[in-house]
Amino acid sequence: MRIFTAAVPCVHVLSGLARRTMYLNCKTYYSFCYGTFSTEGLVNAAVEQGVTSLALTNINSTYDEWMFVKLCREQGIKPVLGVEIRNGNQFLYLLLAKNNEGLAWIHGFLSEHLMEKKEFPGSPVSPANVFTIYPTEKEPKELLPHEKIGVRPSDLSKLYGIDPVTLAAHYVIRQPVTVQDKTNYHLHCLLRAIDNNLLLSKLTKEYCCDRDETFISPSALLDTFKHYPVLVTNTYRLLEACSVEMDFHTDKTKMVYGGSREDDNILLEKLSTAGLERRYGKKHKKAAAQLKKELESIAKLGFTCYFHINYDFCKYGDAQGYYHVGRGSGGNSIVAYALGITDVDPLKLNLYFERFLNPERTSPPDFDIDFSWTDRDDVMDYIFKRYGKQYVALLGSCPTFKQDGVIRQLGKVYGLPAEEIENLQRYGKPTCKTTAKILAFGKMMYGFPVNPSLHPCGMLISEEPIINYTSLFMPPKGFQTALMDMFTAEDIGLNKFDVLSQRGLGHIKESLQLIRQNHGIEIDIHDVERFQNDPLVKTQIREANTIGCFYIESPAMRQLLKKLKCDDYLTLVAASSIIRPGVAQSGMMRTYIERYHNPASVQYIHPLFQEHLSETFGVMVFQEDVIKIAHHYGGLSLGKADILRRAMSGKYRSHNKFNEIQQEFYASATALGRDPAEMAEVWRQMESFAGYSFNKAHSASFAVESYMSLYLKTYYPKEFMVAVINNFGGFYSRELYFLELFKAGGEIQAPCINRSDHYTNIHGNQVYVGFIHVKGLQTKLIESFLEERKINGAYLHLQDFIERTGVGLEQLNTLIRIGALRFTGKSKKTLLWEANFLQKKALVHEGSQPLFVDKPFEFQLPELVDQKIDDLYDEMEILGFTLTDPFQLVNEDPLRFTAARDFENHLDQQITVLAYFIARKHVTTKNNDQMFFGTFIDSNLDWIDTVHFPDSAKRHPLHTSGFYKISGRVVADFDVFSLEVAFMQKVGYKKRSYER
Repeated sequence: MRIFTAAVPCVHVLSGLARRTMYLNCKTYYSFCYGTFSTEGLVNAAVEQGVTSLALTNINSTYDEWMFVKLCREQGIKPVLGVEIRNGNQFLYLLLAKNNEGLAWIHGFLSEHLMEKKEFPGSPVSPANVFTIYPTEKEPKELLPHEKIGVRPSDLSKLYGIDPVTLAAHYVIRQPVTVQDKTNYHLHCLLRAIDNNLLLSKLTKEYCCDRDETFISPSALLDTFKHYPVLVTNTYRLLEACSVEMDFHTDKTKMVYGGSREDDNILLEKLSTAGLERRYGKKHKKAAAQLKKELESIAKLGFTCYFHINYDFCKYGDAQGYYHVGRGSGGNSIVAYALGITDVDPLKLNLYFERFLNPERTSPPDFDIDFSWTDRDDVMDYIFKRYGKQYVALLGSCPTFKQDGVIRQLGKVYGLPAEEIENLQRYGKPTCKTTAKILAFGKMMYGFPVNPSLHPCGMLISEEPIINYTSLFMPPKGFQTALMDMFTAEDIGLNKFDVLSQRGLGHIKESLQLIRQNHGIEIDIHDVERFQNDPLVKTQIREANTIGCFYIESPAMRQLLKKLKCDDYLTLVAASSIIRPGVAQSGMMRTYIERYHNPASVQYIHPLFQEHLSETFGVMVFQEDVIKIAHHYGGLSLGKADILRRAMSGKYRSHNKFNEIQQEFYASATALGRDPAEMAEVWRQMESFAGYSFNKAHSASFAVESYMSLYLKTYYPKEFMVAVINNFGGFYSRELYFLELFKAGGEIQAPCINRSDHYTNIHGNQVYVGFIHVKGLQTKLIESFLEERKINGAYLHLQDFIERTGVGLEQLNTLIRIGALRFTGKSKKTLLWEANFLQKKALVHEGSQPLFVDKPFEFQLPELVDQKIDDLYDEMEILGFTLTDPFQLVNEDPLRFTAARDFENHLDQQITVLAYFIARKHVTTKNNDQMFFGTFIDSNLDWIDTVHFPDSAKRHPLHTSGFYKISGRVVADFDVFSLEVAFMQKVGYKKRSYER
């Protein structure tokens, strides 16, 4: 064996090098479903080994590189960045960046292949500032100076006979680090089985790493390569040559909108001044002073371009006829209001400017810009084209394994039957060795990232090319997306733009179109002040007649509106925030309602609460309230108070930030001499907001959209409900929205091949259900027969329909059963008999009418009559709901039961109702018991709200459909009635005609 010994460093020098530099192929669990180290765990393991230089090379991923750099710096380790390139399970090479230009090249190379979903080349044409490290199978004679061969301990035999000069030029040590130990190796195998959808018993070694891919001790590694000291020095020199600068402290978001920052400031002042005049007139001194103050702060903090970009894509949307709602803390800004980014008047609502901007803030305020779900993608496409895909990407995210999902996946890997997996999910108790393993490994796997995914709404627009900071991939959405989450983006100074999609705006947009078509009326949907003062709209809110209306239709929200007897904008703004879980569960929602109805009885916990929270009766309702109290009562600076607000809103990856600011609050409040018990109660109230509260502008924006929806529902209920049905979404099922349409006077007709469209249409009071609701009907068939009807006119009869469309028998039978050919005047039974004959004999005319139209074939059949009960069952089976009152199907007499409208006459009495299920909400009590709240309707289609305490919930489980006899006590809370359930029993349906 030839051993290269020339210029060999002494043993203790090699030992030092080995400890410092031997690990250039390390993975974390961001090598999705492969590595088992967390990023922090990998760095901590390196610290334990005394490593001072470490390379991160995840498989086809750079997701956690910034986090890795940050953690390495904190531990005094030199970070080296790269990627391990694979095609499937085949290892191809490592790429390590020598410098920032090399890292950008790696990002671009990886992005190109991930976005186009194409295989990586066997040998990349990499630049000199990127080290490429191949496995030992690569021939060294083909390599350039920056290309190397990585030798694993198991590869030593392959070095036999290699020329020493070649060894010195191209060979380095590659010890992969993938798992911590034997247990984690088994976890790795489970991850690989999940990733490849295999039973564990079918998993073979080519799917998995080798068992020795751990942090082998430096001394053992040095001993392994003791005959090849040149490989130690080569590895050291390679890692020493890598030096990437990662700056966490500069704003990397696009900084210049026009010619220069100064030009941007001048333009923003011009645009917002013109907008201010439109909003307030020419002589509103308070508005002008506020505008000047904000513009100075925006310019000083460097956020001018951020405002311009948000305004720019809102303006684009307006030009296309799209509707948008601007939310977030930016809604506190009079600049945003003047520009039309939001429709929330900050002066009218007395919004807290410091929630929007304060001198200590380093990131711009949040703008959450909602567009209709039909329009959002076009706005995103505009942003890509306007600012260039070189600088724009959607923001990524990373779903993680959760408890139920982990058990389900591991159960499948171990081959458990579905029923056993469900029991394990439900009870969490092992029944054998296998289920014990599943629970143990599930606990280890909990929180592991599953795969790169898409943030719901975030977009990045960078000053420098986006690949300087991240790699990109292409999710099904079809827009390039950063391998980076919101926490990393914020850490490094890439501020996101939030472009959201919601169905509520789709409801509004289509409502306006239908009203225009059906009534010839144009409505200015932005005339919100008129809506707020409309007496009929006020009545609708007060009576919680809000089904289909954005944010105010859920059972909990409807109950809150009735308890508050809410009929004004400011109360609705407050309601939008106090409905959030934190406020409700802390008891502060009830406190607010009590104080709202009896403000004279309010006892403020401290005079500062009266000074700053009198508008909300001393209850912290909005995020601004937390900032005010933290600042004025707790003595924190505005910057620190905002950090507290952000920590409580879940805007930090680590919970340590929350604990740190809690200690600062207590220390500062104590220094001000606050009473300890009082201070603890103040903190409890603030803490109840953690992760749930809204800022006031956000709630106000929600309320504005609620008023838009509610106005349309009040004056044009049929068009509004059709729009809700066609845009889907909403809290409830389609069935309830059709019931609301029925209650509003809509004459709902089953689908008809000559009158219906793909979506539901309305002409006058006539509403034809869209074919999209017909289960099992193929989209391709729907499109083809609608297009044929459009070109060649209405269908004349059954035979005409068959010959012009070539419809298959199964699809034809579905159409007949739902009544889509009732225009023929024949019963469904007759049509089904004829269809079976005609469909086999028909000559299809290839999408066109024949030159001469023959009379349809005449059948001599006995009279076949349809029964109403059978039609109802057909509707239930094919649509999922009936087109009229569902109580026509119940096998009970509704008149024998108490009606919801009579509850007030039975307060504190035991009654029995006949109710149809609508929705339910599960709640876990402090004792970890399960209870739920139910929502039903009675035969008058009036609401019944039920409360099922743990004992009742256990004895009488609530399913998710059908009719129930429910017995219980009528109770009232702030004059809102509900039924505390003592007994509940499922009620059957009437029999079909042929079952009687």
